[in-house]
Amino acid sequence: MDDKKEFLEDHDHHDHNHDDEGVIYLSFEDGEEVACDILGVFEVEEKEYIALLPEDEDEILLYEFVEINEEEFDLLPIEDEEELNLVYEAYVALFEEDFDDFEDEEDFDEE
Repeated sequence: MDDKKEFLEDHDHHDHNHDDEGVIYLSFEDGEEVACDILGVFEVEEKEYIALLPEDEDEILLYEFVEINEEEFDLLPIEDEEELNLVYEAYVALFEEDFDDFEDEEDFDEE
């Protein structure tokens, strides 16, 4: 799970487009654009978070989800490790049916 946390922390979000329902396109500093399926938006301690699954990846990305207005939002990286742990645990608890296809949680963490 530590590798997952490092993976999540190392990805820096700078831009997004929401063209298709259920898909977000993330643009990173290096110019790479990645299509991500939206796994869910959920609340933890009065903040909203979003879980994304990049195409061709087995690792989820977690961001703070900030709604600007009805049509616009921003995704902020979770930089605090304690907050990231809390959000990841909430994601697993809320969406544990997504893990049913795996023997245990460790299988989900592998690429």
